[in-house]
Amino acid sequence: MKNYFLFLLIITCSHQAYAQKKNEAFRLKIRKTTLPIIIDGIASDKAWQNTDVADDFFMVLPQDTGKAVQHSEIRMTYDEKYIYLVATFYNNIPGPYYVESLRRDFSFGKNDNFLFFIDPFNNQTTGFSFGSNAAGAQWDGTMYAGGKVDLNWDSKWISEVKRDKDKWVFEMAIPFKSIRYKKGVTEWGINFSRLDLKSSEKSSWTPIPRQFPTASLAYTGVLEWDKAPPSTDVNFSVIPYVLGEVNNVFDEESKTDYSAKIGGDIKFAISSSLNLDLTINPDFSQVEVDRQITNLDRFELFFPEKRQFFLENADLFANYGYATVRPFFSRRIGLDVPIHAGVRLSGNISEKWRVGIMDMQTASDDDIGLPSQNFGVVSFQKKVFSRSSIGMIFVNKESMNYPEDTEEYHDMYPKYNRNLGLEYNLASYNNLWTGKAFIFKSFSPDDSGNGITQAANIEYKSQKWNWGVQEESVGEHYRAEVGFVPRNGYIKMRPFLGYLFYPKDSKILSHGPKWTSIYYFNENMKKTDNLNLLQYFLNFRNRSSFNLTMFNEYVELQEPFDPTGSGKPELPAGSKHTWNAVRFNYLSKPQSMFTYTIGGRIGSYYEDGNWYSINNELGYRFQPYVSLSSNISYNYISMPEPWNVTDFWLIGSEVDITFTNKLFFATLFQYNEQSNSFNLNSRFQWRYKPASDLFLVYTNNHMLPPYSGRNWSLTLKIVYWFNK
Repeated sequence: MKNYFLFLLIITCSHQAYAQKKNEAFRLKIRKTTLPIIIDGIASDKAWQNTDVADDFFMVLPQDTGKAVQHSEIRMTYDEKYIYLVATFYNNIPGPYYVESLRRDFSFGKNDNFLFFIDPFNNQTTGFSFGSNAAGAQWDGTMYAGGKVDLNWDSKWISEVKRDKDKWVFEMAIPFKSIRYKKGVTEWGINFSRLDLKSSEKSSWTPIPRQFPTASLAYTGVLEWDKAPPSTDVNFSVIPYVLGEVNNVFDEESKTDYSAKIGGDIKFAISSSLNLDLTINPDFSQVEVDRQITNLDRFELFFPEKRQFFLENADLFANYGYATVRPFFSRRIGLDVPIHAGVRLSGNISEKWRVGIMDMQTASDDDIGLPSQNFGVVSFQKKVFSRSSIGMIFVNKESMNYPEDTEEYHDMYPKYNRNLGLEYNLASYNNLWTGKAFIFKSFSPDDSGNGITQAANIEYKSQKWNWGVQEESVGEHYRAEVGFVPRNGYIKMRPFLGYLFYPKDSKILSHGPKWTSIYYFNENMKKTDNLNLLQYFLNFRNRSSFNLTMFNEYVELQEPFDPTGSGKPELPAGSKHTWNAVRFNYLSKPQSMFTYTIGGRIGSYYEDGNWYSINNELGYRFQPYVSLSSNISYNYISMPEPWNVTDFWLIGSEVDITFTNKLFFATLFQYNEQSNSFNLNSRFQWRYKPASDLFLVYTNNHMLPPYSGRNWSLTLKIVYWFNK
């Protein structure tokens, strides 16, 4: 009954979803120019004289009730090949510039920066984001879910920044070939955002309530073209790579291997809004390594996708379901065996319809009996109301050419696993109401992999109130082998309620409590877990923050579990445990050259034990060229015999040197006492042409006693982007 009630509540709220665009009246006209523009950050070209100006920004933070103190001006024009933008940011309040580094896709909150958001389909849900910090480091990403930005996407464009004590100027040119848009459309959604740390002011061209990010596409204005943007004729890119690698494995027969590899990607724009991507023998050696974390969880941990091929329009594939109920997770493809080839078709086929089709073929591994496998995904999404959508996804994993046709390998690697599902995403025109409802069905060769998962949630977020409720269930036999579903056989309920106070003339920007209760039941509605949290948040005007969490947790183990995560004896299935604890976290202001975060946990644990932890992140920058950081955490677990005392450290440090905005060097060191491992990753990158790179990557992994194993590798990779 509760499932139907929540679904009806979502549908009832959908009447709010259809309304006129919130900031329709904010319009910037863009006219074509025949005059040359030199991208130098000086903005002295005559072409800028005949342009309209977007200025008179609104303050978003610390208050959203008036105009911005720091003055900004934006101008735009275009020709047959490029969209041009110049932005001038005046310093009405004197003070230094704050930037973290010259690295691309910088951390938004740690830099004086300018970002703009374009919605070429005017659907208020998807788009692109570009920008720069005050030192000239570029930012670009794809937008999805109405206001989220995926910074893993990189495109080909140019920009320059010049600054003095009175102002800084950002000038850029984006090739029409680098973005996707609908042919013939003369109105795009657009907004401009500025963050100035010396005044702690975030501002926006259009008014935006401060509980929402300036990236919220529900609050964009309109970019009016004097005529439809030019159609791109042939938009064809070839991105080959050449790689040489040395690998050394230290074991009983220590040996060094030398290898070479070639491959690459092909991008072909079927239309200005629909793109075909092909990859042959891809390599991802230059991708950043995962940051290690302490693992005391009973279930698998999630690490995000970072490989470039999977990232454009990634929401069409990866955003179905919830964070812990995903029918598709691209990291399941090609991490343990090579990918032979892949193809992706993604983008808009009309104003309201989007499509995503992917097919990947991986190699086999005879040593472990793994057959070659094919991964196929088909996704359709239709816009409804102002910003909501209905989606359908089909995921297929097929095993073929088993090394040995034995029952053992068929059990280890089933012949197929398929998922079929529908999803409704609610987003009201003003972003106050959001929600989701979905149902997925899995299909496998035997009944143990044939199951259903379904869920629904709704959330209301005003300036002061934030409340919502979520329910979900995952069947015991639901299987998503190409997804991320760490837990099966449960029903979950999660209500929450929060409130924020906004004091006047105070160092505190906002503060308030939030209550959350999470209950898990088995499929017979017997309670197995519950977690009650009471939190208090403090947000300061200088952009520092503090939160305190008190929680009570109950767990009835469904499977044996080692509570120390260190290989000690397991607690038996069916045992029941209750504890109380407190967590805290403080984040320092980003304006300081020295920044830090400190947090910890104090409280009881399984078997009437205790768990204490402390963690911190320290950073110091010699802006904009050198950024030093470290993260240290210590966990101390005290339990009765046979566990006794378990303690371990996790230490990481990083040196990030940005010689220019085209030349980078970073070294990451990580030591994890829980897993007895040490690893080092050093990466040199030279962007010798836009979107073309040379990488030199050194990796060293070392398992410490009582485990054994050590290997290192050195990789040289050259990538070149050919455009037609």
